[in-house]
This record gives sequence, C-alpha cells and structure tokens, in this order.
Amino acid sequence: MFNSLSDRLSSTFKNLKGKGRLTEADIDATAREIRRALLDADVAVPVVRSFIAGVKERALGEEVSQALNPGQQVVKIVNDELVTILGGETRHIQHAKTGTTIIMLVGLQGAGKTTLAGKLAHQLKSQGHTPLLVACDLQRPNAVKQLQVGGERAGVPVFAPHPGVSSEFEAATGDPVQVARDGVAEANSRYHDVVIIDTAGRLGVDQELMQQASDIRAAVNPNEVLFVIDSMIGQDAVATAQAFNEGVGFTGVVLTKLDGDARGGAALSVRHVTGKPIMFASTGESLKDFEVFHPDRMASRILDMGDVLSLIEQAEQNWDRGEAEKMAKKFADQEDFTLDDFLSQMQQLKKMGSMKKMLMMMPGAQGMRQQLEQFDERSIDRVEAVIRSMTPHERVAPKIINGSRRARIAKGSGVQVSEVNALLERFGQAQKMMKKMASGGGMPGMPGMPGMGPGPGKGGGNRKKGKGGNKNKVKSGNPAKAEAERKALAERQAKQAQSPGSMFGQNGFDPESFSPQDLNLPSGFEKYLRDR
Repeated sequence: MFNSLSDRLSSTFKNLKGKGRLTEADIDATAREIRRALLDADVAVPVVRSFIAGVKERALGEEVSQALNPGQQVVKIVNDELVTILGGETRHIQHAKTGTTIIMLVGLQGAGKTTLAGKLAHQLKSQGHTPLLVACDLQRPNAVKQLQVGGERAGVPVFAPHPGVSSEFEAATGDPVQVARDGVAEANSRYHDVVIIDTAGRLGVDQELMQQASDIRAAVNPNEVLFVIDSMIGQDAVATAQAFNEGVGFTGVVLTKLDGDARGGAALSVRHVTGKPIMFASTGESLKDFEVFHPDRMASRILDMGDVLSLIEQAEQNWDRGEAEKMAKKFADQEDFTLDDFLSQMQQLKKMGSMKKMLMMMPGAQGMRQQLEQFDERSIDRVEAVIRSMTPHERVAPKIINGSRRARIAKGSGVQVSEVNALLERFGQAQKMMKKMASGGGMPGMPGMPGMGPGPGKGGGNRKKGKGGNKNKVKSGNPAKAEAERKALAERQAKQAQSPGSMFGQNGFDPESFSPQDLNLPSGFEKYLRDR
C-alpha cells in the first residue's frame, strides 16, 4: 500500500547521508520533497500542512543542529511526526465492565464491513471471547448469506432472523433496528460476551443510510462504533469520514484493503481529520489477514525500517511450541541438522502465512521489493514435495544422494533434477551454519552465542597457524625453557610413533570394543548400522 510513499521518502533521506551539518536550505529542500511525496500519496492537504510544519519546526531547532548525525535525526523526526498523525498510541477495544460488549460496524457499501465482521469475530474468539454476529444488512443482495458464510468460516454463530434480499429488484423486508435489538437479547440469553452488528451500506453517503445507522446506535447503545473505510478510496476518505462522524458518530476506524496497490493516503488523513483512532487493519482475504493497528509500527514500515515486533508476534501465535523446544534441545545437544528438521521448519513458516508479507516486514525490504515480488510462494510446496520423496535414510544422510537417487527424487516430486541439486546445496549451507552456531562459533561475522562453547580464537578449533595453533613449535625465548619444551616435544612424538595406526587417527583402535554410540551419530541413525 505505501510502496510509492516509502520509495519517495527513502530517496529523499539519501540526500542527507554523510552531511555533518544541515543548512536551512537543506531542510527546506527535504521538507519540499516530503510534501510532494505525501500529496502524491493522496494525503489530505490540511494533514500535509500540519505534518510539514511539525517537521520543519523541530528540524530547524537545536535537536538537529547539535546532533552527531543530522541526517538520521531528521529521519527520527519524520518518524515521530508520522506516529503522531497516525494516532500516537495503540487503541484496543474497550469491553463492557459488565454484561455484553456491543460492537457496531458502519461504512459505505463495498468497504468490506461484512468480511471484516467475520475477521473480527475470529480474532475475538481466538482471544477467548464468545462473539455473536448479527445480520442487520437486509438491503444489499445476499449480504445475510455472506455474513453466515463468514461466521461459519470463523466458527462463530450468526443471528439472522430475516434472509434479506437475493437481488437488487427485490424489496427489502424486516426492520434492521428490531433485528439489532433481538440480536443483543439473543446474546444475553445465550451468554455471548461480544455482539458484532453488521449494518447496511450505500454506494454514497445519503440521509437514509445515516438515519438507519443512527437509529440502530440509539436502540442498542454500542460500546464501540467502528467506521470501516476502504484504504484505496483516496481523497474522498476525508469527506466520507467527516460525514459519518457527524451523522452517526464513531469511536474508531478500521482500514481495509491495505494489501492493495493504491497510494494509501487515507490512512494518514482519517485519524488527523476526525480525531478518532485507527484500531484495526485488514490486509487480505483470509480470516488471519487482520491485525491491530500500531501507529509506531506502521510509521516504521512507511520509512522502510521494518516491523520486526509484528513478525515476532505472528511467530508466537503460529509457531508450534513443542516443535520449537524439540529443535532447541537438538541444537543444544549439537545434533546434526537433518532434512527432516529442515522440512519441519518450512512447515512452521507456512503456518505464519504469506512469505512475501513476512519478508516485507524486515528492515530494508523496500530495496529488495522487486525480487520479493518475484518470489514464488509455491516454491515452499515444491521443497516439501522433494523432501517427502526421499527415503528416511536419505533425509538423515543426504551425502549418499548420488545422481540416480537425485533423478528418482526429482521424478517422484515432479520437479527438475536442478531443483533437487539447488535444495541440497542450500541445505548444506544451512547445516554448516547450524553446526557453527551450535559449536559456539556464532553466525558468520558474529560472536559466539553465550553458553554454547568458546567462539573463534577461544579454544573453538578455529585457530590459525602461526598464532598458537601449531603444537609442534617451541615458543619460549628463554634458553632453559626452550630446552625443556624440546624434550617434552620429543617425548610426545616418540609416544605417538609407538601407537599403532596413529597416522590415521586410530590411536590403538580395537574393533572388538567398538560401539556405534562412540560415533555421536544423529538420533535414530543407529538402526541403519544393524547387521552391517
């Protein structure tokens, strides 16, 4: 949604890099580019004026002039102002202290109210609530049926005493206000703690729509009235939001279709114009494509700083805790990372949703957007098919997979041999990285992990020759000590020469006393050594 705005802002901030001091002309030029970027993104003019005024006031003050890195300080100021315009703090649903919490959805037709009702019910149910959906949209064709389908997908009951209309030529029957009253009474009698009322919308703002929504609000006295708005509506977002705020009055805003390719100025305009917080955002068609709106995280996404906190929360909700503990134990025991483990991790990633969306939450993802857009989500399914086409032995010991085995695996999984080769190569790299981390070496360019053994240069086996790694070299400069070291070295070499097979590292190997457990093989591998 904010790709164009992010690109414009990123290119603007690049001009500030490396400058030890920013002049008033530099700040004016930066503010001018930010203004153009916001206007191009369909942000309302009053919002742009307020935003630029706040940025310039802070940028021209001591906050930037005394900063060690003025360019980064300007970015921080822009981030702070974005957070302020988007609402400052995260706003959650205010539940009723006693009795049933009533949530009413209002907005134009096509904004996504009915779909959002199912998503909101699904989220509330996952949090331990028992929501009930109430179908008060009796005028749009098949609106009641759509709500019932959404409720079935979410596993939430729907109160729909009237079927509504099935075509635009059919006259509406039933009283939406009475349906809302009866729905709340039904929820109280069946002990539902949350009621979500889906109201009718129109293609444009009219008096009949406002009056009906206002009558429903007066009849049920909802705790929350959420204004659902299409993020792709553009400049009309401000006029529509003001009309609903004056005609019905709402307590929060929900942005839908944030996964679209529109310029997204509505998100930056509605909060500032109405003064009402943005509470939720819908980012797709799936029930799980729905999230709480965090102003600070959205500002970070717009400025290409990523949204790692949302990524972590998503992982916590979808990651199998038992599988994670099993992998952590294996990692701590320094067991080999196998293709079965690789497959398990891929399946856990699939549970988290779209890989593209997850990767776009990483800092700096906008710079790789073209490559990420070309990413094929089905490639994960092909990887899973390739691994499942291997035998249990091949998954544990991939080095035995020769040319004929690769051809068999490719045929069994419906892919080319080159894809099997690429997977094994990537797995080999991942296996090496896991071994290095488990042994305390850490990831490349990073120090070893605490509590996991010494890192490079600390007894971890990574010493270079000439720096204490050669055991057969006399080190002392003292003649007496040097002579003692030479004698100790000669004795050690003589002892090694007497040990049979020491040249090949056997050190007196006795076949009778050999046990497979001595090889420290992966768990379950010993069954392949039986009767061999």
